Order: sequence, then C-alpha cells, then structure tokens
Amino acid sequence: MTDGTKQYAIDKTDQEWRAQLSPAEYQVLRKAGTERPYTGEYTDTKTVGVYKCRACDAELFRSETKFDSHCGWPSFFAPLAEDRVEYIEDTALGMKRVEVRCANCGSHLGHVFEGEGYGTPTDLRYCINSISLTLDPA
Repeated sequence: MTDGTKQYAIDKTDQEWRAQLSPAEYQVLRKAGTERPYTGEYTDTKTVGVYKCRACDAELFRSETKFDSHCGWPSFFAPLAEDRVEYIEDTALGMKRVEVRCANCGSHLGHVFEGEGYGTPTDLRYCINSISLTLDPA
C-alpha cells in the first residue's frame, strides 16, 4: 500500500481535472466519492471487453474477471495486472478498508474486500464505481 503521495505518469492540476471531468466524475475519481448503489452504467453489464480508467484511459480490468456480487457496484476478482492499481489504507469511515486507485493517474476507483465467501479464484471483490470506468468492448 502507498501513503497517497505518489507521483503519477498522468499529473494534472485540480483545475485541469475539473475541466476534463463532469462534476459527478470529479467527485468520485478525484475526491474519492462513491456513486449510489445500483445506479452505475456497468453494474449489470455482461459485455466482453476491457475496463479502463475514465480519467486517463489506462486498462484496469477485463470482463473475464467481472462477477455478479449483487452489491450495487461492478465487482471484479482481479485487476488486469497488479501494477495497474495501487492500494491505500482507508480509515475514513471509522473502519479499515483498502482503497483502490488507478496507478497511472491516482484516480479513486473503489475498494477491495477479502474473505467475503464469493466463489472466485482470488476470494477478493474489487468493488468499483461505474463512473470511474469506461468499457472498451472486444
């Protein structure tokens, strides 16, 4: 895990991010907000393809690792590669969680949870905001 002070390949000012992203995208991607459950574009999507960071277009997840967790957000059991995401300890809500960010630009994607009993190869659930992603269909 990192401490959140990493320098990223994509380094923009707050003003540049605000100009690029919609207010809702900015709130989630740059301010670590969360979209409401069951409202995201990719929650129930079954389309085959690659999910990319909406802020910088870095490839993050493949549809083959997406699964139905019924939690209200898209869920994946693994990133495309471990160097595509970074992990940051998050204690903002008075509990320990692990935040997942894009390793290319530092944008907030969601959180990863372990040991919830899903029948996946990794026993991990990457709970990712749809608004943090774009899908590039195969």
